[in-house]
Amino acid sequence: MKIKRNQDRTYLFHSGSSAKVNILLPSILLLLIAGCILAVAVDAAAGDFDGSRPLSGTTGNIIEINPYKITSGIDADTIGIPKHFSIDFKTKTLRPAENSLIRKTITFHSLVHIDNTLVLQGVDKGVDGVDDGLAWSLAISKQDGKAVLSASGDKVAYVVFGVCAPH
Repeated sequence: MKIKRNQDRTYLFHSGSSAKVNILLPSILLLLIAGCILAVAVDAAAGDFDGSRPLSGTTGNIIEINPYKITSGIDADTIGIPKHFSIDFKTKTLRPAENSLIRKTITFHSLVHIDNTLVLQGVDKGVDGVDDGLAWSLAISKQDGKAVLSASGDKVAYVVFGVCAPH
């Protein structure tokens, strides 16, 4: 392949061929720059969910499972989960939003990266004098912030769907 410059256009010639393909270098350069910008933007978006920045979260559908039944559409306030929360990775805490009816802050003990998922794990002893302690795991997609919390205790389990966003 040979490149020949003719006035303001650049032509690409295949060896042994008289056919020429008109390629404008500025167009190629523009495409390369756009590709680089897109790659950086995608990488920056992925960085939002890697544990380096605080996140805000909102709970969605909640499912309660016990030995007798499975119930969907549980209200977050009735089981002591804030509808809106923030995650502080430096202090390893999940805090309810300021306007939340739930005021309890919980700590997570483990932060693990598995493929495109950020996983937080912890244990909550629950309310003093009530047998309601839980072990829990929160999986957050690094691609879009969608989250699933699974928690289990004595004869009860919860699955909470939600979404997180950079705080």
